[in-house]
Amino acid sequence: MAVTLIPLVFALLHISGVLHLQVLERLENIIYDTRLRATMPRTLDERIVIVDIDERSLERLGHWPWGRDKMAALTHELFERQQIAVLGFDVLFAEADGSSGLKSLERLAQGPLHDQVAFQRQLARLSPSLDYDALFAKSLQGRPAVLGYYLTNGRDSRTKGVLPPPALPEERLRSLPLKATSWDGFSSNIAELAAAVPVAGFFNSITDDDGVVRSLPLLAEHDGKYYESLALAMYRTAVGLPEVHPGFALARPEGDHDILQSILLQQDGRALPLPVDDRLTTLIPFRGPGDVHGGSFRYVSAADVFDGKLPPQSLANQLVLVGSTTPTLLDLRVTPVGRTYPGVETHANMLSAFLDGKSIVRPDYVVGFDAVQLMAAGFLLAVALPALSAAWAVLLSLGVVAALAGANLWLYLAHGLAMPLATAIVMAVLAFSLNMVYGYFVESRSKRELAALFSTYVPPELVEEMVKEPDNYSMQADMRELTVMFCDIRGFTTLSERMEPVQLQALLNTLFSRLTRAIRKQRGTIDKYMGDCVMAFWGAPVAAPDHARCAIEASLAMVQAVHVVNEEHKAQGLPAIGVGVGLNTGPMCVGDMGSDVRRSYTVIGDAVNLGSRLEGLCKVYGVEVVASESTRDQVPDFAWLELDRVRVKGKEQSIAIFHPLGIRANLSESSLQAMTRWHEWLSAFRAQDWAQCEHLWPDVQATLKFEHLLAFYSQRLQEQRVLPYDPDWNGTTHFDTK
Repeated sequence: MAVTLIPLVFALLHISGVLHLQVLERLENIIYDTRLRATMPRTLDERIVIVDIDERSLERLGHWPWGRDKMAALTHELFERQQIAVLGFDVLFAEADGSSGLKSLERLAQGPLHDQVAFQRQLARLSPSLDYDALFAKSLQGRPAVLGYYLTNGRDSRTKGVLPPPALPEERLRSLPLKATSWDGFSSNIAELAAAVPVAGFFNSITDDDGVVRSLPLLAEHDGKYYESLALAMYRTAVGLPEVHPGFALARPEGDHDILQSILLQQDGRALPLPVDDRLTTLIPFRGPGDVHGGSFRYVSAADVFDGKLPPQSLANQLVLVGSTTPTLLDLRVTPVGRTYPGVETHANMLSAFLDGKSIVRPDYVVGFDAVQLMAAGFLLAVALPALSAAWAVLLSLGVVAALAGANLWLYLAHGLAMPLATAIVMAVLAFSLNMVYGYFVESRSKRELAALFSTYVPPELVEEMVKEPDNYSMQADMRELTVMFCDIRGFTTLSERMEPVQLQALLNTLFSRLTRAIRKQRGTIDKYMGDCVMAFWGAPVAAPDHARCAIEASLAMVQAVHVVNEEHKAQGLPAIGVGVGLNTGPMCVGDMGSDVRRSYTVIGDAVNLGSRLEGLCKVYGVEVVASESTRDQVPDFAWLELDRVRVKGKEQSIAIFHPLGIRANLSESSLQAMTRWHEWLSAFRAQDWAQCEHLWPDVQATLKFEHLLAFYSQRLQEQRVLPYDPDWNGTTHFDTK
């Protein structure tokens, strides 16, 4: 979990500004640009027309700037013959037009020709038609037109021309500055035009750190006053010039600045909010790829308008922007939808969004939103990933990324909110990657170490089960109830005297391999090989509620494996071998034990010692498996032949010992009856009822197929019946040797 949370920490440091990761900002821009291009309508907005000062217009009317008489003719054509609704200029008229020569004529009239009456009279008659600035101003006078200008910053910033009145008067503010873009200079239109057209808007855009234009300021600050953009000025002109009011997010200001979440256009008791971010800017909702062939707006060559080639009223009631797409006029910009995007079309896109009532804005709470989504996704991954398999971890991570992207897209399409996504996506991907890397290099190593530790003791299928959750297993000592088994090979010494060492080694390896397979098949853990003896236990390291049953099944399979070996020995002329298995169930200490030089995973305790003693009793009673009473009690569906009650060396209390005959349901009726008669005889023996013993003995001898056991008790019967009756005697056999 800690490893998975590392990317979350770095992500939170990044969004808080403590750690600046430029790569995340670039990725955020890439995601925004991709989402913008994927969701653009790519349809034509017929309400807006761009009169393009293109290369053909420059060839027809001369290089820019054109004489104001031509601009006046263009304006008359648009308003009079085409009946447009609003005219906006994405060009600047910062210098007076002297192309008519009027100034030169006036200097002549005041100089050498001041006494020429005819010249003076002719000049007075021609002056109105030669004052191109006045002609242009007169063509704009009283018409819904908007001039353009630009704001500047820098050491040599200067003021030139006349600014329009501020769009947001000071009395509508709360006596605190807004966090708008601030400029210390401007270049605006000449006074004569500014007087004729009081409404003007700046055409500045915001260029991001990567050089891409994605947003436009709607209001900008200069000298403590707030001016409107060209698009906003045109929109206000189109809808009747509503008043601009601040839309504050808070009822009362906080700190040195106020939070403006929208610009309100108020008119006739109604207020239209235009959302803005903390810089009073809004993202440009581009409609399409842009330019003449972009398909978003209709482009008309300025030469065609000037020459009157358009049918009358073909632009009626439309909003017209005059701008340029020619590279020589330097109004091309890098945008998310084009590397050479006409600047005039950025304003057209903004104007179109105003008309549609749509906007894209980064609200002032983006940092808080980003922190919430980061913590929600980060903590979910930190908690869930360590508990999941690789496949489920991939699905969860993909689900988290899809949920983040889906919510982001929904906020964008439904509410026009450009919320951050890149940091959350990178955090989720890195959290998943680090979790997988940690799992591979760290957990896989611990799994390999666990497998290496237990593979020699535990069956492979148990090792596979253990490595799924390695933290649940360790070599640390623990007290558990387990079943232990000791298996000894009988007759091995005699066999070893007749065989070469290499042959003996091969025989022993073959025999142990078969016994080991029987143990592992029943999920047993090999403790050690001791000469011709095998020690194993059940219930650790992997817990097994049926450990006693597994041990019994394994012991019977081992006996059968030895019988198969004897058949092979018989065919080879080798003597037969026997097997003795001791089983006991009880509390044992299990863990990694030993010295600094050599250690092993083993069990110790009184219950283990008792299992070893029971193995030694196999040859006494002539059976191959001897189990304690505690083992018998855990497997009630087996048929058990009680052998005796014994007290072994090192134990004060006597215990009953048994031999498993097999599952009771699988035994024949005769076998069950023989077992019943034996238990009746054994009860009579312990009760010192010698007459009953004599009565039952012939039937027991005829039905019970354990000759060594019968011989053992025949001798005991002869020894006990000559002794006087002992009320404290219960038939326990005492063994003073191991």
